[in-house]
Amino acid sequence: MKKLLLSLALFAGISTVNAQTPVGTVVGNFTLTDLNGTPHTLFDYLDAGKTVVIDVSATWCGPCWGYHGTNALNDFYNAKGPNGTNEAMVFFIEGDVSTPTTGLSGGANGTGNPASQGDWVTGENMPIIDLTTAASFENTGLDIAFFPVMYVICPNRTVYKSGVAGSIGTLALLNSYIGGCPSPATASADVTMMSYNTDTYICTGSSHTPEVTIQNNSTTNLTNATVTITQGGNTVSTGTYTGNLASYGVATITCTPITNPSSGALVATVTTTGDALETNGVINTALTVYTAAAAPLVQDFTSTAFPYSEYKVSSQTGKNWEYSSGTMKYDCYNYANTSKGDLFIEPVNLSSLVDPSLSFDVAYRGYTSATPETDKLEVFVSTNCGSTWTSVYNKQGATLSTGATQTASFTPASAADYRNENVSLAAFTGQSEVFIKYVGTSNYGNNMYIDNINVSSATSVSENELTSLSVYPNPASTEVNVSFEAKNGNYSVKLIDLQGRVIANQNLSNLSGTQVISIPTSTVAKGSYIVSITSNGMTSTKSVVIK
Repeated sequence: MKKLLLSLALFAGISTVNAQTPVGTVVGNFTLTDLNGTPHTLFDYLDAGKTVVIDVSATWCGPCWGYHGTNALNDFYNAKGPNGTNEAMVFFIEGDVSTPTTGLSGGANGTGNPASQGDWVTGENMPIIDLTTAASFENTGLDIAFFPVMYVICPNRTVYKSGVAGSIGTLALLNSYIGGCPSPATASADVTMMSYNTDTYICTGSSHTPEVTIQNNSTTNLTNATVTITQGGNTVSTGTYTGNLASYGVATITCTPITNPSSGALVATVTTTGDALETNGVINTALTVYTAAAAPLVQDFTSTAFPYSEYKVSSQTGKNWEYSSGTMKYDCYNYANTSKGDLFIEPVNLSSLVDPSLSFDVAYRGYTSATPETDKLEVFVSTNCGSTWTSVYNKQGATLSTGATQTASFTPASAADYRNENVSLAAFTGQSEVFIKYVGTSNYGNNMYIDNINVSSATSVSENELTSLSVYPNPASTEVNVSFEAKNGNYSVKLIDLQGRVIANQNLSNLSGTQVISIPTSTVAKGSYIVSITSNGMTSTKSVVIK
């Protein structure tokens, strides 16, 4: 039933190429009339301090009907709406303007339109609105990108939650949103810090110019505001606003550049004359000045403390890669068509590698073979701190797939669900600061996963000197055994952590034949490590986990 959402949206003329309105967007007002002839003005409810929940569905939409069947929205309305605690307001909006009102009661949708899923009205207490024009809703800035889309709006007129109704609209989640919004404006002078907009990941030698967005949270117009940014208790940047900003209006302020920035926590504060509530004018963030990791680099995502140092995820629509049980996941199963997310790993120094190479494991399955999706995975490389990127890997749809299609949300069950990919980085040989990003693009198909990223030399130690390298047991506890076939040479065997620090090192001379070198690990901290063997200036590596 999931694919019905996309295919029928196209049939009905609803755009599916735009993602839903992102969290943090300040919305405009609407006045819409429900099936009983009662008009509803959004700002009237927000100004009364209510959280507003809006479910936009279509009468023909199977996933919409499935969510309707959970009764979560109506139960939430009964508990938190006007007849309950009166903390929230809920609207069910039929958003396909090409289908007539008869579809809401289970009747025919009209010539050329698919059948209604059933009776949407009986037993429902919340206001039900049948849109006659999409603009009457979308002029607020709330997009109808797909069905069912849900928005949770705070009294300060910002989008608090945004996404697929079934994912963000369970009864437990809806109840958890109450109390999460800031209070509506009550003071004559109050300004809030909404967001810190500038990328806080920067390269050595770069300056950093903070840009912030503020909101007038007072009942009168805001005429002045001062932004102060501190690091370690010292002021490193300032900015000012002057003008005539209406209640709930927002403004973007560009502050003075931070020269020679360093890694560490930043505190951005905005205040105004007579500020009634200064605590809502503070945002805490942190600067990260990149330092390229020593090669080889291995990342198997066993640590749950993601994002790791110098790793980040980014998406213009908030549809990011997610850490998922020891892997990184891009949720094409729930992310709307064209949703895109970037995963940046820490930069790596390739200057010590001969014929550098990137390898990683990927797992992906499509949703259906009847209408194949083209969910896509790309890898890009930059040597100038992300100013320009070079594509080194691009697979999508069947080419990306590692298994049979399935209509259930895909989660890898074993190593057999993955395929190992190898990408040459020879074009970047000798570069001391190489950035790598994975880009997932959803075609609303099924989930993709990546794991076991390894940047090392594609050319291992010469076959005349070393063959059949293996590391066992893996995971290890008391010791790691390194087995290889030596060919009359000198060898250096090292155990290295992911920060490039040598934990153990054995230098061996004049070896020939089968070798098994044991490295004690009982006192080594749990985590991921690299076993490195070097001979005649060439290196071969294997990853190992200490548990």
